[in-house]
Amino acid sequence: MNIEKAITEKQGTIVDVRSPGEFMGGHVSGSVNIPLQELGGRMSELESLKQPLILCCASGNRSGMAQQILSQAGFECANGGSWLDVDYYSKQA
Repeated sequence: MNIEKAITEKQGTIVDVRSPGEFMGGHVSGSVNIPLQELGGRMSELESLKQPLILCCASGNRSGMAQQILSQAGFECANGGSWLDVDYYSKQA
């Protein structure tokens, strides 16, 4: 999957897996905040989102873990890395 293309063409949903406090400090416009530790309990919510899921966090570590969890659960998803990078690409649309 070309992550940049998916973001700029708004092909899926951006999911920020940081804590609510981090999310409130700044996030990608239109993104959904589902903290990494809450993924397991919010699978039905994730299923209702337009795929692919573009995952982001502060540095790419938590979104990488989220990508492994969600891929194993059958989701089409990708690690977008830092939310700042994802935000940059989203503004190129």
